[in-house]
Amino acid sequence: MSNLWDLSHIQPQPNSVLDGDTIPAMFWNAVAQRGPKVWLREKHFGIWRSWSWNQVADAVREIAGGLMSLGFAPGDTASILSNTVIEWVLCDVAVLSCGGVSNGIYPTDAPAQVQYLCEDSRTSVLFVEDDEQLDKALEVRAQLPLLRKIVVFDMEGLRDLNEADVISLDALRELGRQYNAAHPDDLQRRSAAVKPADLAILVYTSGTTGKPKGAMHTHAGLTYSVRGYNTLISRSEADECMCFLPLCHIAERMGGEYFSLYTGAKLNFVENPDTVPENVREIAPTVFTAVPRVWEKFYSGVAIALKEGTRLQQAVYAWGIGVGQRIAERVLAGQPVPASLKAKFTVARWLALNNVRKLIGIHRARFLVTGAAPISPELVKWYLALGVPMLEVWGMTETCGASTGVPADRIKPGSIGPATDFNQVRLDPETGEIQVKGPNVFAGYLNLPEKTAETFTPDGWLRTGDVGTVDADGFYRITDRMKDIIITAGGKNVTPSELENELKFSPYITDAVVIGDKLPYLTVIIMIDQENVEKYAQDHDVPFSNYASLTRASEVQALIQGVIDEVNKKFARVEQIKKFFLLDTQLTAEDEELTPTMKLKRKLVQTKYAPQIEAMYRN
Repeated sequence: MSNLWDLSHIQPQPNSVLDGDTIPAMFWNAVAQRGPKVWLREKHFGIWRSWSWNQVADAVREIAGGLMSLGFAPGDTASILSNTVIEWVLCDVAVLSCGGVSNGIYPTDAPAQVQYLCEDSRTSVLFVEDDEQLDKALEVRAQLPLLRKIVVFDMEGLRDLNEADVISLDALRELGRQYNAAHPDDLQRRSAAVKPADLAILVYTSGTTGKPKGAMHTHAGLTYSVRGYNTLISRSEADECMCFLPLCHIAERMGGEYFSLYTGAKLNFVENPDTVPENVREIAPTVFTAVPRVWEKFYSGVAIALKEGTRLQQAVYAWGIGVGQRIAERVLAGQPVPASLKAKFTVARWLALNNVRKLIGIHRARFLVTGAAPISPELVKWYLALGVPMLEVWGMTETCGASTGVPADRIKPGSIGPATDFNQVRLDPETGEIQVKGPNVFAGYLNLPEKTAETFTPDGWLRTGDVGTVDADGFYRITDRMKDIIITAGGKNVTPSELENELKFSPYITDAVVIGDKLPYLTVIIMIDQENVEKYAQDHDVPFSNYASLTRASEVQALIQGVIDEVNKKFARVEQIKKFFLLDTQLTAEDEELTPTMKLKRKLVQTKYAPQIEAMYRN
């Protein structure tokens, strides 16, 4: 059980734990070193099933052998169109082990997007999860002459399928067993022939503007970065981690799959995106990495549960979290925690805070990691008051994930920390843009030399597009995206993310987009938290028939106005929000307004809802 006032147990151990200058070399060294130990776990028919390193290796050998039997050559590209499942990792490592290039495709992508990504990456083998993803591939199959085979993980409902180009993963593994028996040394030769400078993976940007761009990462960049992560985040074979974010996103690919491959930490796969809260409580991860939306959802769940509690329960929680906040303030200020306060905190945990941690599933967590989007400083302080430090990291697809990180012994809510030990970070003196240089930085965009050149300064620094500041301790703070900074008609510079983060701290708001560039005042488009707002409506006898009518209910409008009024108190008058509009469509990852990581696309939202925005300024 972690102690909030003693953070030594979460300091990283920056020693090298695994040899290898390519991902295949690292993986096969891990198998030799850890063989019978458990690496991966998944829930199968209600029971958690473990995969040892040896079992993973057997599957990788068979999949790689199957690929080679199909004529998959070094340098060929295979794409994976699937949710986050164990087969994703098995196929990824198999592709890399036979010298191929591995590319991930979001399972929410439409057929036209699947076609574009396969064309652009010159995909010759496409792995798909199930019949739903197979339908997308078959719809665009005729437009993909380079695609030789489609491999399906889950054949449920496809037993009678008769497509010459489609094969099940089990059948591919059988081909692999036969191929490996006839050519026992081929895979070893292929893996050994992979060079650090070879292209390893493609990670396509989410494409909020224009078509997605394929960021190229070499084996040298991946292995360098994963060793660098070990100087930033404490993780070992004793740790239990969760794998639930999209594996085609750099955060889960690096921070989940490859970092766990390197450190030996166990990787637990959730059943599906909807079961994350339940699976967190079952797994009780010791190290938990997630995006702000997940942390916000957990907080709002606790806030709603408390409103349903008895007055005694509410009073006990208020006292307990108050004790935690007093300790958190001392820790953040670098001050010692007196013995009397430590004793009170022990009681507070026993009476209330341990129950809150168990409700979320973080009762075993040594620390939490947040990244991929800005997070409210108040949320970081709340988790700290529970006794679980939250460390914010910052990076992007092009930097192979984390480039800055908050150290465990110097947490500054609202800061993304100093530059990591494995890269350099600077601010452009004219624009304030954060720029990065190091071996972790990507090799460029596939097929786009001009876009690649635009992304770097003349002296070789990566332009990140994020604007920030740096304090005397070298801690960086993101103020906003360069393209998102608002300059009102009155000439006031506003960073919308600060307002948006404050709004999202409410359990009733999932996301928000502040509007106001070249306009007389600020307005906001809000996406409500359906579950929590529905609960509010039911508790207060607010009639509604569907999601749209829920957003239009006067009581719900008043509820959100109350949240905005509270947020406005924290900002100067010219920075306050004057009007708002609630999105009346229930958005999912399939909708164009959301990125694959469930963030509202600012430019698209502003364009699509231009009439509603105009109405907020009409008078």
